[in-house]
Amino acid sequence: MESPKKLRIALDAMGGDYAPEREVAGAIEALRLIPDQFEVILVGDEKSIRQQLEKQNVHHLPLSVVHASQVITMEDSPTAALKHKKDSSVAVGMRLHHEGHADACVSAGNTGAVLSAATLILGRIKNVSRPTIGTFIPAEHGSCLLVDAGANVDCRAQQLYEFAVMGSIYVQLLKKKDRPAIGLLNVGEEKSKGSEAAQEAHKLLSESAYQFIGNVEGGDILKSKADVVVCDGFVGNIVLKFAESVPSFLKGRLKKFSARSVMNKLAVGLSLWPLKAALHDMDPNIEGGVPVLGVNGVAIIGHGSSTVLGIRNMILRAAEVAQSQVNRQIEAALAEKGI
Repeated sequence: MESPKKLRIALDAMGGDYAPEREVAGAIEALRLIPDQFEVILVGDEKSIRQQLEKQNVHHLPLSVVHASQVITMEDSPTAALKHKKDSSVAVGMRLHHEGHADACVSAGNTGAVLSAATLILGRIKNVSRPTIGTFIPAEHGSCLLVDAGANVDCRAQQLYEFAVMGSIYVQLLKKKDRPAIGLLNVGEEKSKGSEAAQEAHKLLSESAYQFIGNVEGGDILKSKADVVVCDGFVGNIVLKFAESVPSFLKGRLKKFSARSVMNKLAVGLSLWPLKAALHDMDPNIEGGVPVLGVNGVAIIGHGSSTVLGIRNMILRAAEVAQSQVNRQIEAALAEKGI
C-alpha cells in the first residue's frame, strides 16, 4: 500500500525579528517532534539559512532551501513592498504554495504583507469579500476565537457575518466542537445597540442556522460566554493587544510588591510557579500563529518576536489547518445561503 504523501510547509525564514536563527531552529524542533509527517521548505537568503543549518544536526531531516533575494521588513508598506519586492521570502513562499510546490506557507514577518500576499497570490475563496484572521484567547473554560483580530479595521455587516461563518467552521474543525456559540462584540446585549453594521450583522446572524447567542460585551470574552466572538479588526486588535499585555503587567506588579519587604518576596516566590502555570496559555508562542481564513490555501501568520517554540508551533498549526481542509469547508458553507 502506498504511504500517504507528506505535507510540505514553506517557511519564510527571513520574516521574524530574529530570523533566520529562530526560524531554522523552530523548523528543526517541529520536524523532530512529529517525524515523518511533513517536510519544511526554508525560504530566504540561502547563505544565511545554510549557516544556521550548519550549527544544527539536521541529517536525515526533510529540510530543503529555496533562495529568495529580498526581505519585506516591518517598516515596509505591505502592498508597495509586494509590488517592488517580488523576490521577497514572503512572496516566494506564497508562490510556492500557490503553484502546488507547498501545502502551506508560514511567516512571522510583516503581518500586513503576509495577509496581502495570501490574498493577492493565493486569491480569495468564492463568496468571501475579505479574508480575515482569528486568534484564540484563553478563557475560563478553554478558549475563545476572536475574529477579526486586526486584518480589517472597517467592516460592513456582510463581512462580519462572513467572519462569523469562517470562525465557526475553524473552531468546529480545530477544536472538535459541534455548533460553536457565536457572539457579536458590542457595547450592550440588546440587539438595538452598536453601529449600523453591528445591528445589521445581528439580524443576518439571527436569521442564519448558526448557533448565534446575540451580542456579547468585552467582559464576556474571558467568561467563555461564546466560542467565537466577532468584531471588526480595529476593535479586535485592541482587545488582542490588551490581552497579551496582561502577563507582563502582572509580572511587573509582583516585582514591585516583592521589593517592599522580605516577607513579600517570600510570598511572591511561593506563588510564582502556580501563577506561571495559570498564565501559561496566555503566551502567544503556545498558539504559534493565526490562519488567514478565506483564501485559497493555508497561510499562517506569527508574531515577529516569536520564540523557537512559537515558530515550531506555527509550523504544527499549518500542518493541522492543511489537514483539516478549513478553507474548503468555508467555501462550501458560504456557497449555501444562510446556513
